[in-house]
Amino acid sequence: MRHILLDFRAKYSVLRETSSQAYGSDNFSIPIEEVTYTLTMDLTNILVIGAIPIGFIGGYFLRKLLAEKKVESAHARAKRIIEDAKREVENQRKAASIEAKEEFYQKQRQFERESKKRKFEVDRQEKKLQGRESSLDRKFDVLDKRERTVTDKERVLDSKLKGVEHKEKHVQKLKEEALRRCEEISGLSAEQAKRMLLESLESDVKQEAACLIRRIETETREIANKKARQIVTLAIQKCATDQVSETTVSVVNLPNDEMKGRIIGREGRNIRALEAATGCNIIVDDTPEAVVLSCFDPLRREVARLALERLISDGRIHPARIEEVVTKAEKQVEDAVRESGEQSAFDLGIHELHAELIKLLGRLKYRTSYGQNVMIHSVEVAHLCEAMASELSVDAQMAKRAGLLHDVGKAVSYEMEGTHALIGAEIAKKFNESPAIVHAIAAHHGEEEFRTIIAVLVQAADAISAARPGARRETLESYVKRLEKLEQIASSFEGVEKSYAIQAGREIRIIVEPNQLNDNECAKLARDVTKRIESELEYPGQIKVTVLRETRVIEFAR
Repeated sequence: MRHILLDFRAKYSVLRETSSQAYGSDNFSIPIEEVTYTLTMDLTNILVIGAIPIGFIGGYFLRKLLAEKKVESAHARAKRIIEDAKREVENQRKAASIEAKEEFYQKQRQFERESKKRKFEVDRQEKKLQGRESSLDRKFDVLDKRERTVTDKERVLDSKLKGVEHKEKHVQKLKEEALRRCEEISGLSAEQAKRMLLESLESDVKQEAACLIRRIETETREIANKKARQIVTLAIQKCATDQVSETTVSVVNLPNDEMKGRIIGREGRNIRALEAATGCNIIVDDTPEAVVLSCFDPLRREVARLALERLISDGRIHPARIEEVVTKAEKQVEDAVRESGEQSAFDLGIHELHAELIKLLGRLKYRTSYGQNVMIHSVEVAHLCEAMASELSVDAQMAKRAGLLHDVGKAVSYEMEGTHALIGAEIAKKFNESPAIVHAIAAHHGEEEFRTIIAVLVQAADAISAARPGARRETLESYVKRLEKLEQIASSFEGVEKSYAIQAGREIRIIVEPNQLNDNECAKLARDVTKRIESELEYPGQIKVTVLRETRVIEFAR
């Protein structure tokens, strides 16, 4: 307000000075309209400026009044909430007290029931113990009586034993006297007579034991051979198959002789590329309209045959085309290998074979042994194992599986060192075959001792399949050497007069000196020759050893 009044005075002074200058005299009169307007505006400003603090003050007291009312309302609401909470807590306390009392009464009743039950059980056990105590008292009385009886008997026995000891001493004296008289009569001591009697008994017992062993072995061998022949005959009849002799060469027919020149190519580049890609020898000779493929690996030979037939039918023969066609032929042979393995397992009803095992089985289709196809041989061995296992009440499915896989090592025998039996066992073990099958594969050529019947069946089936007429072939030179070695082994034993290999080397007959060897020694000679043949010779099937001993007595009547 003070500022406003000072401002009003300043404006009035300015207005007066202005008027005096305008009218030229100090005595002037200010127009009332201007003074009125000025005073009105100033009063308005004074009122507006004064209303602002009044408004602030009024608003402050109004907000304070509203806040106090809100606080009173909040206090009242808080008081009601606290009262409600107290009432709720009181109700919950009362409910918990009632629940605790009820639970206490239930526990008390349960405790009373269990106490009654335990008291009844204790009473029952007490009565039972009292009965046992009375029973034990009676038994103790009986035992006391028996003890007194036994004591009386022991006294009687002691007296009798003293009499027996006296009699034994008397008998011993009589025995010693009789022995002394016998020694004087015979002129031999007791030890000498005992030794002579034992030597006589020993020689008699040895002779009788040898005769008994020979008789038992003969009877057992006859029964076993008869039963084995029946089982083998039935097995062979059930799975008779045709035998096909495999060769190491393939012949590819040509449409004309001009095709030979195209196969050879300029300066022999086509035939060289084909031989390098397939690993086979391609023989182009004077044979009309034919080319010979020679290779000891049937798988490579099959790839070469398919590739050459496709090149001939296509007509485009050059090194680049040859490599392309050989690659396709290898893929085709790989598919055929897998299909062959799957088909063999399906035909035999063998399931859950590992995929790699199926591929290895399929490769056996292109593998030969002494001219015999190994895939056909494995399938035949599986059939034989199944038939013989059925006759012997052995697990036929496991025997068949072992027979199919017994030569799986031959599929990679070119690539790994070791015998195909041990290689096959490692492969089967790697692909989680059962220990019985792994052992049968490893033992079918004698690398391990037989521990299961299935291993024996696999070995027998393998020998049967290999020993069939026409199943395998061998060169004349190796055949003659085997026969000579067989006769040489038989003739090397003492007492042998002559030996003859007959039936294409499947039997050896030995004639012995009758004065040097008796019948029991002949049986031992046959076993020794058999063991020597098994350890020193390699042969398909089995060899029968026959020892002949003949005694001739000649007299002339004159």
